[in-house]
Amino acid sequence: MTTPSGNVPAVDGTVAEADPGTGSVTVRFFAAAAAAAQTDEESWPVSDGATVDTLVARLGAGRRELARVLARCSYLCDGIAVRDTGKRLIPGCTIDVLPPFAGG
Repeated sequence: MTTPSGNVPAVDGTVAEADPGTGSVTVRFFAAAAAAAQTDEESWPVSDGATVDTLVARLGAGRRELARVLARCSYLCDGIAVRDTGKRLIPGCTIDVLPPFAGG
């Protein structure tokens, strides 16, 4: 995702020039989250201090349906359940976005 100027919005809300050295996280969407995001996967740049909360806010910014779905989702970071969304993101990690699933 880039701005009209070709710059990349960072997870902390700032806009940084695209730089191959910039750290990023991979976000994988499943089920209703994938439908709302209209993709299965995105890559987002992260800066020092970025958290799962700030990532979720950026993911939903300007995407009303996705923001609605994200409010009900749980998250995994590199396959481990995120219990504290204040968890700092580490460049290179993978965040899975999991909406509630029906059934048992």
